[in-house]
Amino acid sequence: MRSFYLTDPGKVRDHNEDSVIIVKNNEGNYLMAIADGMGGHSAGEVASSIAISYLGKHFKESFINMTKVNAVNWIRDAVDEINTLIFQHEKTHPESKGMGTTLVLAILTKEYLLFGNVGDSSGFVIKEDKLHKVTYDHTLVNLLVSAGELTKEEASNHPKKNVLMKALGAATEIDVDIFDCDMDVTEILLSSDGLTNMLDKEQIEKVLLGEGAAEDKVIKLIKKANNRGGTDNISVAYLVIEKEGDDK
Repeated sequence: MRSFYLTDPGKVRDHNEDSVIIVKNNEGNYLMAIADGMGGHSAGEVASSIAISYLGKHFKESFINMTKVNAVNWIRDAVDEINTLIFQHEKTHPESKGMGTTLVLAILTKEYLLFGNVGDSSGFVIKEDKLHKVTYDHTLVNLLVSAGELTKEEASNHPKKNVLMKALGAATEIDVDIFDCDMDVTEILLSSDGLTNMLDKEQIEKVLLGEGAAEDKVIKLIKKANNRGGTDNISVAYLVIEKEGDDK
């Protein structure tokens, strides 16, 4: 596998509330995750850091001999625990009240590929040289599009397009979306909305299908998002799936 991840504050924000990770455990399984924090000051940064730090450590320690069913339960339990940790932090740090974070993750083993999502950070795959979005954004405008009250074009310019309907730290009980993805994919991409608000799917696809190493493509995506305004923090995690024997 070849992978690379990077986070950038963008051109407008004076600090970065995103956190990102790609980690491989002793069984050769991969976890990718991005958390986009919210809450202002340092609160959003703390919430996203809680999520990513817990996931990375927990994956290395406990993701062992997991069937697909067990992995689905592992994701649900991990998200519940992160939500609890965020609320516990708020209790002892009143200045962090109201903090929260989105979370998108992917787990890749030799047998399955699973995505988990809460909020509006995104998970994509490349399949047959086409970029496909796997996850569903938990936003007000996406809900209105699904209900037929807005078109996708209207949603893209809606003044409330960033209003979240679901986030870690927003409610004591959280329901994570889990997606079981086909294994015949060649690349996995996770991003915060700082990328997807600046670049459309076709622009992202063009970069991923172009020439260059994984690192070059991630850097290029972030540069393009900044060139188009960089109005938010931008985080990207990218993994290229290679044939057995080509692991790097």
